[in-house]
This record gives sequence, structure tokens and C-alpha cells, in this order.
Amino acid sequence: MGYRAVRTPQFASKAAWAEILGQGPVYPSLEGPQTADVVIVGAGFAGLSAARRLLQLDPSLRVVVLDALDIAQGSAGRNSGFMIDLPHDLASEDYAGDGDEAALIGLNRHAIAFARDAAEHYGIDPAFVDPAGKVNGAASQAADANNRSYAAHLATLGEEAEHLDAQAMTELTGSRHYLSGLYTAGTLMLQPAGYIRGLAAGVASQGAAIFTHSAVTGFDRAGAGWRVTCAKGQVTAPRIILATNGHLESFGIAKGRLMQLFLYASMTPVLDAEQLRLLGGAPRWGVTPSDPMGTTMRRIDTAHGGHRIITRTCATVRPHMQASARGVARASAVQRGKFNARFAQLAGLAMEYEWAGHLCLSLNGVAVTDQIEEGVFAAAVQNGLGTARGTLTGIAAAEAALGHETPVTAYFAAQAAPRRLPPQPFATWGANAYLRWKEHEARAE
Repeated sequence: MGYRAVRTPQFASKAAWAEILGQGPVYPSLEGPQTADVVIVGAGFAGLSAARRLLQLDPSLRVVVLDALDIAQGSAGRNSGFMIDLPHDLASEDYAGDGDEAALIGLNRHAIAFARDAAEHYGIDPAFVDPAGKVNGAASQAADANNRSYAAHLATLGEEAEHLDAQAMTELTGSRHYLSGLYTAGTLMLQPAGYIRGLAAGVASQGAAIFTHSAVTGFDRAGAGWRVTCAKGQVTAPRIILATNGHLESFGIAKGRLMQLFLYASMTPVLDAEQLRLLGGAPRWGVTPSDPMGTTMRRIDTAHGGHRIITRTCATVRPHMQASARGVARASAVQRGKFNARFAQLAGLAMEYEWAGHLCLSLNGVAVTDQIEEGVFAAAVQNGLGTARGTLTGIAAAEAALGHETPVTAYFAAQAAPRRLPPQPFATWGANAYLRWKEHEARAE
């Protein structure tokens, strides 16, 4: 059976996290025929984690990684960089999940340990994998109640959380917007583009061949294995790992079962000395909203690419996996209002970068890590948790491809298939109306 891609990853803007670091390593495009033991489609968190795990298990493997874009210009360079260990169910009111959360916490921490070990092993800048923890910020009594409910839920799991009052939140962020906060210590705060670039360089140093600007247009049976085709070359291998997140559907896999979303973000220019004085607060922090449909804020410093503030809010369902210019413009206007509300001392500051990032969810919150056909494995559908969940699905796919049964593979193997979505266009209309309503409800957050 052959698979053809009806679309390949494309973004209308550069990934800010990569841009603020300057030019990264340059990898060639695939030209001509190649052979491999495993070919990985996608060089994000899932694909590069899969490559590293394969080489941990068998350093002699010939691993080829293909990506449609430059390293860290895709979704891996467009997230907010929170690698979260605790339950973080985006469909809930306060992030509390309803499954085996103790097991999931353990797996998330396995992903975090994997990332930190990779950073140490490959010499990735420690600032790019900062174990700083994060804060759930609350700007209203209802949101504060969400935080307290979440803290009580964490306590039942044996997990600690620290309540921050309004003064503590101002001292941390420089903003008087927040009524309270809930600090948890386990989140790894990434410079996502820096980490992904370092991970790519690391697996390349171990012998993995990385090809960028090499969008996969399809794959077919070739004898006992598979032939993966790009515009100017092909790779023949007995095993494929599709680390493509929502673009799994582009190959006709899980069609009608995946929700393709875009989240939007903006980033300030480098703040000058006077702006930093007016801002106050700590040089690094990350605040997720107590309501999952609220606004994420993050401050970074020179180690990450300059003293800047990132604002992330707004979501739209885009089944064709392209963010519209109108959607980016609307989200950017909303973000400017959110920024001004939080930082009156910097109100009116123009953003240097504005972008959209693609993510993929399933209705029942499951990933897709199945063996699609003999020799074809998926590491996809991260449900908005691309850093930790992407790392885990990559690990799971690598272990499954080599026949290893582990707690990671067992966790994903036990998941149900993604539930089928309502028919189009009703699914998109309904989802976007729901998202707008939830954004309105969480407008203060």
C-alpha cells in the first residue's frame, strides 16, 4: 500500500525562538537515493527524541531524519517552552485530569530526565533546559479558586505546590495584574529552538543523517521494507517512524479523527535598560493561566536570546493546517491588549515577532503511537503538550520499532484510538465557536 502526502508543513512566519538565537547549523537537503535501518519523518521533539532513543538502544543503526523545514522552524520552535511534569489537561477547568495521573506524572518526569540527560550528554547550553518550575497565575477570585482546587488535587497525589499572594506575583513578574499564583517546581523551562538544535546536533554527532528542506511526499512498499520519497531523493528502510504530529492525517492516517489547531504568540524586542527598570521583577519566569483558555506569559533573559516577554493566547481550528493572516492579526491585537493590561509601565510596546504554531488534539486526549503497518510506526498527536508528550511518543516509537516493551510503550499501547470527529464543516464551526466562548470566559486570565 502507498501513502501520499496531500500537504506538507508550511508556516507564513519565522519561528521567533530560532530567530533570536541567530543562524543555527545548516543541514543538507536529501538528494538521490539513501538507505537506512530507520527513517524518521519529522525533526521536532518526537522525531529527534526517537533518533536519540534508537541510538541509545543500538548505536550501530543507520538513522535518517527528514524534515520539511529548517531545524526548529516548525512547531518545535513555536511553542512556549514549558515541559510540564504534573497533570495539564487542557480540556479541564483547572488542568486536573481524570486518568491514571500518577503514572502520567512519572512518564512526564521520564521525558524531563531524558531531555536533561540529552542536554548534558550533547553539551547543550544549560540555560536552554532550565529546571525553574512554573506558576499558574490567577487574575480573579474564580481563577484563584481554580488554583486552590488544583492544589488540593495535587495534594491527593502527594505533590507539593506553593501559593503565591498578589505581592509575591508582582515581585516575580513586575505585574500587578495577578491576584495570586500557584508555583510548582517540576517544570523544565526550555529555550525550545536552542534545545531542539542541540538535540539535532547531538544525534548527528552520533551518526544520524539529518536532511532539512526535504518534505516527504509519500512512502511505498519496497520489497520487504519501505521507500520514503522527497522531491529530489528517496530513502529505503525496513522501518519508518512518522513523527509528524497532526500531519499524520496528511498521509491519510487517522483521517477525520484529529483536531488541527493553531495557537498564537508574540514576543517583544529586547528590552532596554530603562524598560527593564520600569518592569522590575525576576529575569526569568513562566506563568500559565489558571484557566487553560487564558493567556500564557513568559519572560526570558540574555541566555535565551535577550530580555524579552512572550505572550501566548487565542486558538483556532484549521483543518487544512494553515493559519490565516486574518487569524494572526486578530490574535496579535488580542495579545497586545493582554500585554498592556499586565504591564501598564510598558503599554504600547510594539512586538518584534508574531506567529502561529500548529498543534494537534484528539477528542479523547490520546496520542497515536500505533504500528500503522508492518514496519511503520507513529509518534504523533501530542494534545497540545508537545515538549513532554512529543518526547514520550518519540521514545515509545523508537522502542516499539526495535521490539522493546517498556513502561512507555505499555502506556501508549493501552490507549484507545482517537474518537471520530463530527462531520465537516460542523466540527470546525462548532469548535471555533466554543473556543471563542471559552476565550471570552477566560478573558481576565
